[in-house]
Amino acid sequence: MEVSDSSSRILAGLLETRTGQQLTMNRRWRIETALKGLMRERGIATLDQLIAALVSGREPSLSDEVVDALLNNETYFYRDRGPFELLMKAVARLERERAQQKRISIWCAGCSTGQEAYSLAMSFAEERSRWNGWKIDILGTDVSRSAIGRARDGLYSQFEVQRGLSVLQMMRWFSEEPGQQWRISPLVRDSVRFQVHSLREPVPHPGAFDIILCRNVLLYFDSETRRLVFERLGSACAPGGCLMLGAAETVIGHTNQFVPDPDFRGLYLRADTGETDGSPQRASAG
Repeated sequence: MEVSDSSSRILAGLLETRTGQQLTMNRRWRIETALKGLMRERGIATLDQLIAALVSGREPSLSDEVVDALLNNETYFYRDRGPFELLMKAVARLERERAQQKRISIWCAGCSTGQEAYSLAMSFAEERSRWNGWKIDILGTDVSRSAIGRARDGLYSQFEVQRGLSVLQMMRWFSEEPGQQWRISPLVRDSVRFQVHSLREPVPHPGAFDIILCRNVLLYFDSETRRLVFERLGSACAPGGCLMLGAAETVIGHTNQFVPDPDFRGLYLRADTGETDGSPQRASAG
């Protein structure tokens, strides 16, 4: 299936209009792979026919399906163990700072099919006695309706559960279902909320989140959209809260909403301006 420049431009424009993500030249190789399954299900033989159907506007649901297919929903449980270990150190700091409130709120932005959010939920569930009496609120959001639908369902293939999980974790937190499918336990599934949300929209629960994960999402935005997203993330972060980005992402040179965390390299604190010299300072957790 050859993808012409005109077809690429139409698809790129649709994706950017709907999500803010750019289908840059180095990502356009994904078009054929991403759309092949959808075209087969729809009985569409060629990309030209798909583009014609999109341009006609006669099937609004087709545009939604194409956008979902073009989004990069790559994720897996405990994606890169290092960041999760770092994150749990930040959680330990919050445990001390939030000892009176006994509440920690986490937002996984761009959560795809939910593995990241569920990984966090499992981490807390594995230390249930430690968090007895605490309210651990985990919210996962993504622009893809189909991804959020799968996340809410909590049903994963054999391949998906084997990526990042030990056999012990699989047996403890999942039950096997027909067709080599694995469903996450109600204890874990019920501890996470999911909703469809675009990072260009106003944030859910402004100022409420102690930890925000937005990993490998900003890579796909242009500089202006990235600036807007950082503003959204900053408005969602609670005083003393922190942000985790992907390994190839940084706040430096892009926003003044966050500053590097002096305790944990790879995390960023909400930038609260001190009254003395105007420099960003760590906010009081009180």
